[in-house]
Amino acid sequence: MLVWMRPRSRHARVGLTCLALGAPLGCESPSEDGGGDDEAADADADTDADTDTDTDTGGEDPLETTPLNHSFGTYALTPFEEIEPCAQWTLDNEAPVYVQAVTLSNLGYFHHSNWFVVPEDEFAGEDGFFHCGDRGYTEFAAAMVGTVLTAQSTQSFTETQRTGDGAVIKIPAGYKVIGSTHMLNVGPAAVETELFMGLELIHPKDVLSVLTPFRLSYTDLDIPPLTQSHFTGVCDKFGDNYQGQLGLPVDHKLHYVVPHYHYLGNYFQLSFMGGEHDGQTVYEIDGFNGEANGKTFDPPLDLSGTTGLDFTCGYDNWRDVSVGWGIGDQEMCVMLALAESEGITDMSVIAGSTAVGEQDGVVQFEGACSYLVIPKKEDQGLPTDQEREGELYIPPSGSAEIPAVPECVDHDEGVAPSVEPTLDNIAGVIFEQSCSFNACHGAATAAAGLDLVSPNLGNRLLDHEVLGNPGASLVEPGSPENSWLYQVLSECEPEKSGGGVASHMPLNSPFLLNDEAIALVREWIADGAML
Repeated sequence: MLVWMRPRSRHARVGLTCLALGAPLGCESPSEDGGGDDEAADADADTDADTDTDTDTGGEDPLETTPLNHSFGTYALTPFEEIEPCAQWTLDNEAPVYVQAVTLSNLGYFHHSNWFVVPEDEFAGEDGFFHCGDRGYTEFAAAMVGTVLTAQSTQSFTETQRTGDGAVIKIPAGYKVIGSTHMLNVGPAAVETELFMGLELIHPKDVLSVLTPFRLSYTDLDIPPLTQSHFTGVCDKFGDNYQGQLGLPVDHKLHYVVPHYHYLGNYFQLSFMGGEHDGQTVYEIDGFNGEANGKTFDPPLDLSGTTGLDFTCGYDNWRDVSVGWGIGDQEMCVMLALAESEGITDMSVIAGSTAVGEQDGVVQFEGACSYLVIPKKEDQGLPTDQEREGELYIPPSGSAEIPAVPECVDHDEGVAPSVEPTLDNIAGVIFEQSCSFNACHGAATAAAGLDLVSPNLGNRLLDHEVLGNPGASLVEPGSPENSWLYQVLSECEPEKSGGGVASHMPLNSPFLLNDEAIALVREWIADGAML
């Protein structure tokens, strides 16, 4: 379900290396109903296409880098449309390029996306969006002929995957960027969005290692209704299978991980068995709020001597039906990692998931991993001496700009709702789609005590004590302007009665919901907030 709705102003553009958000946008704050003060930090714009240097090198010679950025074009979505198109960017690179960082930015409606680099003649066709099946594109096929570039965290608006200095993704000569996207328009009006990608290229002389992909997934999901649950993939034969399939002991140095689940997801952890990190949980997150969840290990984690690992995805299924693996209202459990390794590794629980007990009210499931290890491709080697001694090569395709975060614009009160302003429609169009993540106003961990998904929603809205603006009414029937719910949805900087400015909602969005959605709340309150 998508947090980001349509912006109403054209954004400015700034250089890739200068793109910055002013403040954390996560849902977890002391006053989740709009009580947190906004903070902002300015970033200087830099649209110069010339090469740059990274000066944060601890006194060592700075890295020589340059941005290369691209728009995949616009895409129109009909009301409530969910679609999975592919997209392509041909670099026209006559020489290899080495990617230190990847930035994805979009104007909303992108649930997630997965990206590869492949030879130009694979999945042939024009750049831009296309139907994946028309070119025979699958992620497995792309992985077999190319390598992984990046993956987007669920519903993140702007996200940068950056690894430690000199640890790169290599794009060989004559390769292009290609990926599958998942877009979702949860609103009752047609919308248009746009997708951008920025590559930070590094000079070959600064390359220390070329990274390979490492993936974990748990596809045998059967998440019980009205229950919190954990699904743990037990990959205790990782070392044996890596040795058996590749002929080498585990040699990974782990640089980057990013998990992926949907709006019911509320937990992820990764831990190892054997070696230096035996018994350690090296990555753990609680909740889901639409933020970027990638983690860089710098220095990387040395997994030499590792015999196995386990990973867990947790869910709070507040619905009254079981949920399985899939898109839409279904769930996923995936982790992409980048590592120094001679093998490309994929481990997955595809069958045999078993309930093994309950801990602190959370039902525990486990499944044994299957294993696939293939050798690193020959074209994924380090730069040649000639490359290291030459100039930094910049492909002719791309530009030096990437969009900034769109400006926030207050709600246009002249816009009418496109569906009947009832509480049921508000719950379906706004609360369930944009407010009910597990770190926000879901049933289990309702921020500021405000649960927007459980039964008896209307009574809670009328009776709720506003923590972020003491004395204010969350909903005052007949008076939208005196209802804090409407104010935090309709104003970029809602003013608290005691002075000061609160955060607008959704908290992790740089702009407001679209006008038609906010108009639902406005007209429902104006009509008396009927239950």
